[in-house]
Amino acid sequence: MRLRRCGVDAVLIEVSSLDEVEAVRSALAAADLPDLVELVPAARTVLATFRSGSGGVAQLRPLLDGVDLGQRAHGTPREVVLQVHYDGPDLGLIAETAGTSVDGVVDLHTGAEYKVAFCGFAPGFGYLVGLPAELQQARLDNPRKRVPPGSVGIAGEFTGAYPTASPGGWRLLGHTDAVLFDSHRDPAALLSPGDVVRFEAVR
Repeated sequence: MRLRRCGVDAVLIEVSSLDEVEAVRSALAAADLPDLVELVPAARTVLATFRSGSGGVAQLRPLLDGVDLGQRAHGTPREVVLQVHYDGPDLGLIAETAGTSVDGVVDLHTGAEYKVAFCGFAPGFGYLVGLPAELQQARLDNPRKRVPPGSVGIAGEFTGAYPTASPGGWRLLGHTDAVLFDSHRDPAALLSPGDVVRFEAVR
């Protein structure tokens, strides 16, 4: 574990894996630090930001020294179910690459349990881990200039859904009608790090 100061009131904590990111994130969240403003997990880092002038950064080192990076998060995660129309333009390509049928792809995708490892790329975009090995595929050679909102895709070890229209290179399985991000909602993002997500097929 390596700590990098980001100004006076923030620290970037570098670790070696997504599991270690979750261990650090969950430990800091459970510690209920009074001056902690925000935790931002990513693929190999956690950014901890404290209230300006609070000196909260000094609380981190003793707490992090006690974190077991191999320990799973405590508590009961929030569960979110996303209903998906499996009608994506890359469904046939995904099935061919996986060596199965379209129905096989749907069964694999809906049969797994996922966890939100971190959010990024766009507001409300959750990177979900737990994708079956057969569905872990490369991004498209030529990314799309516009991916419709709600599109559900896969790329590498991740699956996720696009909250808004944007460019993107993930292979698209289908789409969900769930509102993944709404600036007038509290919280605005439907998915948060640590949430457990399941996909259900809309027949």
